[in-house]
Amino acid sequence: MYTISLTMKKDLHPDNYQLVVYEDLNNGFRFITRSTATSDETTKWEDGKEYPLIKVHVSSASHPYFTGEEKILDVEGRVDKFKARAAAGAKAKEKRAAAAKKQSQREAAKIAKAETKAENTKVKK
Repeated sequence: MYTISLTMKKDLHPDNYQLVVYEDLNNGFRFITRSTATSDETTKWEDGKEYPLIKVHVSSASHPYFTGEEKILDVEGRVDKFKARAAAGAKAKEKRAAAAKKQSQREAAKIAKAETKAENTKVKK
């Protein structure tokens, strides 16, 4: 017969929790909660006490899932980079199409010139 021993690990969870203010940089929404996060910046909360300040780019107050509105958040310029790549791709595609058109015009002119030459040699005979 097997016996199962369920023992909890000791000292698994941190014990340095403190009150910390989180500020959403998109809309200025601030909330206070217990956390192990630390910061050199501090801010005064509504109760008049100073607390560490952690700045975040997205919180429940600005995330589209929670707000129900679609918003483009581009902290690192990813949207601009994508648009630039798309524009460069379109430009390259147009350039290839123009080169192909020019090549087909050259070939058509070459064929027309050969036909004209063939007709001229027939007429002279």
